Amino acid sequence: MSRLATRFEQLKSQQRKALVSYVMAGDPVPHVTVPLLHRMVEAGVDVIELGLPFSDPMADGPVIALAAERALAGGTNTLDALNMVKEFRETDQETPVVLMGYLNPVEVIGYEQFVSTAKACGVDGILLVDLPPEESDRLVTILKQHEMDQIFLLAPTSTDQRIQHVVKQASGFIYYVSLKGVTGAASLDVAAAAERIEKIKKATDVPVGVGFGISDAASAKAMGSVADAVIVGSAFVKTFATLAPEQAVEQTVNKVKELRAALDESV
Repeated sequence: MSRLATRFEQLKSQQRKALVSYVMAGDPVPHVTVPLLHRMVEAGVDVIELGLPFSDPMADGPVIALAAERALAGGTNTLDALNMVKEFRETDQETPVVLMGYLNPVEVIGYEQFVSTAKACGVDGILLVDLPPEESDRLVTILKQHEMDQIFLLAPTSTDQRIQHVVKQASGFIYYVSLKGVTGAASLDVAAAAERIEKIKKATDVPVGVGFGISDAASAKAMGSVADAVIVGSAFVKTFATLAPEQAVEQTVNKVKELRAALDESV
């Protein structure tokens, strides 16, 4: 059983919801990332989503786009991000790590080389924002060969046909985008998201996580009551735009604790 499947089974048996945290690899400087990941896990994060710095992050709002710029300016590339996972695994063999990024760097490296290297470094799954499920058969095949999960996105605009296509291929968890827009958007319609999540969960046993627009205890608690996981990114990442790294780490850890407590009240 994969780390993701194991983690979601553990949480289900405990009647708890997963807190998935997004961190941009190398933001604001490379040496911050791995210690930050460990601190976040200690504070209550269940699954890590590690962003791969990319110069054209089309699905991301200004907070994460600027984080990618900082990471790239600091010299972090895709292979550096994979090595950060490898370093993280030296002392944490249990917390699932999912890579979130875009297709171009993967194509440059090559599917097989990228997946095999990621596996060797301890990565558990991959989410490529701009790779539609209809065009992902080759990558899914390679990932299955390496016992890794392909995470797919569904959105408020996803058709029934797209939902069926995704549930047939997805493993690990399904990432439901709770609103129309980019990461960090503020508008969150809990009732509408709950209705869509219920529809997805009727079609699959794969856990469903909700991201985009979740930034505080109230939104985490609300979404945790209808989904298997909440996914938080911009609320963590934005601290590194305005604070010194040490202060940003402490504020991020405090935010994790806040969200963890809210999620534990949502069941």
